Amino acid sequence: MSVMAYVLIQTEVGKAAQVASKVAGIPGVVAADDVTGPYDVIVRAEAASVDELGTMVVSRVQLIEGITRTLTCPVVRL
Repeated sequence: MSVMAYVLIQTEVGKAAQVASKVAGIPGVVAADDVTGPYDVIVRAEAASVDELGTMVVSRVQLIEGITRTLTCPVVRL
């Protein structure tokens, strides 16, 4: 069973489309959409484990130029 999560991203002003495009190319990213509100991009990601998900966010997503903050929200099945 894979781990799914939403990654909420805040970007520098005017960088949302560029960030979404770059994030969409990362393996494990299912979707990356520009949105309005307190976050600029919402990403749906899948990974084999929580550790792999964390590694993806820290070593791939957070290194993209223009990102100022991320919040990772793992999906839970109740």
